[in-house]
Amino acid sequence: MATKHEQILQYISDLGIGEKISVRQIAKALTVSEGTAYRAIKEAENQGLVSTIERVGTIRIEKKKKENIEKLTYAEIVNIIDGHVLGGRQGLYKTLNRFVIGAMKQEAMMRYVEAGNLLIVGNRDQVHKLALEAGSAVLITGGFETSDEVIKLADELELPIISTTYDTFTVAAMINRAIYDQLIKKEIVLVDDVLISLQDTFYLTTDNTVEKWHELNERTGHSRYPVIDDKMKIQGMIAAKDVMGENRQTPIEKVMTKNPITVHGQTSVASVAHVMVWEGIELLPVVDQYRKLIGVISRQDVLKALQMIQRQPHVGDTIDDLITSRFQDSSEENYTYQCEVTPQMTNQLGTISYGVLTTLVTEAGSRVLRKYKKGDLVVENITIYFIKPVQIESMIQIEPKVLEIGRKHGKIDVEIYHDGAIVGKALMMAQLLDRA
Repeated sequence: MATKHEQILQYISDLGIGEKISVRQIAKALTVSEGTAYRAIKEAENQGLVSTIERVGTIRIEKKKKENIEKLTYAEIVNIIDGHVLGGRQGLYKTLNRFVIGAMKQEAMMRYVEAGNLLIVGNRDQVHKLALEAGSAVLITGGFETSDEVIKLADELELPIISTTYDTFTVAAMINRAIYDQLIKKEIVLVDDVLISLQDTFYLTTDNTVEKWHELNERTGHSRYPVIDDKMKIQGMIAAKDVMGENRQTPIEKVMTKNPITVHGQTSVASVAHVMVWEGIELLPVVDQYRKLIGVISRQDVLKALQMIQRQPHVGDTIDDLITSRFQDSSEENYTYQCEVTPQMTNQLGTISYGVLTTLVTEAGSRVLRKYKKGDLVVENITIYFIKPVQIESMIQIEPKVLEIGRKHGKIDVEIYHDGAIVGKALMMAQLLDRA
């Protein structure tokens, strides 16, 4: 039987797109406490089922697919620009195709306004009306409002008309930044993208015996399986070492590894790689928020995904991309690199930030390891034990040296110099992964 939390989430999922919900409404409809209703609504928000807007409330929205993640809903726009919804609340769930800045004469402006757009404009009531009639939502800058006639039209057409105190330039920059951040998210490969789904997953139940493991092993050739209970919740993992020498009638529950490490569908593949390497795990169960099994992910799946990521062109640059793009090979023979300290790489004092220094150490160490041994690697530990301030626009030299390298591990000493003086020193250890 589903828990109250699960029942609320299902209730929210079944609501129509655009419907408004509240803690009190959920509590009354499902006879639960307001605290339980509040927690379930927050979980629904994390899952992308609803969006909460100040002075409007919480509305059911359409969950965006990953390939469409760079498009924003009007509800998200309201939150990004700290907006106030004047009318058309029923259309907040809709997605905008693009935004148009209305900084020209009315006739010229309307040539660019079409259905699915967001027109960013000042206090021009007639333009607001024409944009709505063309199927476009309206964002009014400068803290201005609009006429009652326009608000009524927005409600009828279910197209949001939003007001913000920010100026047009600031609003456009904020929306662009949000879209750019979404593009970066789109590039991150998640467990959901590569997992073996439940219908293709072999698993055992707590009432099975060791005999069942042998049957599955003979049929599939696999040696590791998740163990679940009658509610599909993960209870353990069973591997060849667990059943070795055991009587075939022994209950699985007695020999399995209990409380196994699990991951969620929204966990990044990079995080999973680290867990697998750190814990020496070959197969991880993937669970939902209720610890119900939804699939598995293997080390081979993770390696293939990491290799795919390396081959993909980037759409949006992360901070790491911005830093490492400044890397230049100073000497091919000695594996030394140069890097200029740009404004983005500094802290509020104008000196290189600790986070950037860590990225430089990681990048230099990874590059030199890959020259010695082809394949993927996972950084286990970085110790930065000597540092001096490095000012903005300084040119620094990074010198990684291999201290130890084996089949599975590598140890690198990294020294950073400025004007011939050492300013940073670090020790990096990594696990090396053979390509599948």
